[in-house]
Amino acid sequence: MKRTNQFDVHPRSKTEREVFKHWLDASASLWNETNYARRQAFIEDDESVWNADTGKLDGKYKGVLSSSVAQQIIRKNSEAWRSFFSSNEKYHAGTLAERPSPPGYWGNEENRRVLRTYVRNDQYTIEYGECSRLEVPIGSELKDDLGLNRNQRLRLEVAGDPKWRGEQGRLELVYDELADTFRAFQPVTVPDSRLDSPLASEEAALDVGANNLVACTVTTGSQYLYEGRDLFEQFRETTERIAYYQSLLENQRESSKRIDRLYRKRTNRRDHAQDSLVRDLVERLHDEGVSTLYVGDIKDVLSTHWSPRVNEKTHNFWAFRRFINRLEDVCEEYGIAVEEESEAWTSQTCPECGEREETVRHEDSLTCPCGFEGHADLVASKSFLRQQHNTVGAMARPVYLKWNNHSWREHHSLPSGAVETTANEDYTNQSTTSSENIALEEAQND
Repeated sequence: MKRTNQFDVHPRSKTEREVFKHWLDASASLWNETNYARRQAFIEDDESVWNADTGKLDGKYKGVLSSSVAQQIIRKNSEAWRSFFSSNEKYHAGTLAERPSPPGYWGNEENRRVLRTYVRNDQYTIEYGECSRLEVPIGSELKDDLGLNRNQRLRLEVAGDPKWRGEQGRLELVYDELADTFRAFQPVTVPDSRLDSPLASEEAALDVGANNLVACTVTTGSQYLYEGRDLFEQFRETTERIAYYQSLLENQRESSKRIDRLYRKRTNRRDHAQDSLVRDLVERLHDEGVSTLYVGDIKDVLSTHWSPRVNEKTHNFWAFRRFINRLEDVCEEYGIAVEEESEAWTSQTCPECGEREETVRHEDSLTCPCGFEGHADLVASKSFLRQQHNTVGAMARPVYLKWNNHSWREHHSLPSGAVETTANEDYTNQSTTSSENIALEEAQND
């Protein structure tokens, strides 16, 4: 089973930092040239993307990257094209809702969108201890800049404890522009352990939204609610700044360095919160013994809504397909199967009597003529789970989590309506949060 260790990488001097960044930048250039050749071949009906002269490109960049790293970049691009062709087949077969796009570029030389590279598993070493270090191969041109001989590799300090030990896989190195930090991601294959215990047999279901990014119910009775309104407001504020600077452009220019930086900042902030949410949720589900996780079919989630604000949240802000891809990757690490199923009507169905035509959803609450009242997203995840698994334990007090720009933290006050009530039961938990944090889309208020 695969797991991933993450480290921060610290160049020890200004020169070492510049060399390391040049190494990553050259990787982006090689990716772009390889991708351009393959996209041009793809446009021509009589050409194959695999006919691109990647050997020539390998030779062009090995003086900076080293031959092994150059080969890994080209190989990674090949994997991206294979994934595209696979998705394209699914789209034409009607099993994929959105038409896929060919692999994109990593930005131009003046404005890199991505600074990343990959190192083959047998071409790097990580040593742990008081002074943990990482050694990676670089080309002869960069070795000359650092005064290294032909047999030496670039040595960098790393911070972080290895959570997993096992057979190491291909190393990924990334520059995080927002944090101005280099990070390393090391996949490892570990033996079966308690994390992959066959005793795990619980199931869980997710309701994916925008204001509340994820509501999850587990057959054990546990429920988790990840609030996302603050994240969306940050997203909109950055979008408005982008629009403002675009209005100042002259001579029919489409963008600027400032605008491109804002786009990257907006995307990186969302991706960071999304990746942290996935990791936090999956670790919680694993601790509960979950072996299967149900998520809504993409056709249900991405159906076009009449409200532009709702569409902005669903399509632009939340990036549902990226979320599902990341969720599947992390669940694979923990041996949890992810299954996409239809969640139609789950957000309108009363869990007490099954009514769905006469229920009323207002803000975050769902009420039914039978007297039931509960949090709409938590109810939806519970109803979704019951569609897949008839036996669901008694509901515990939901865990409410909010993003603090670094991590998801449990919040002491639950949103209003997060605890279910019926006509025969008084609601005794009076803790509330600001309606600003729990309001649903304006479209659902009308």
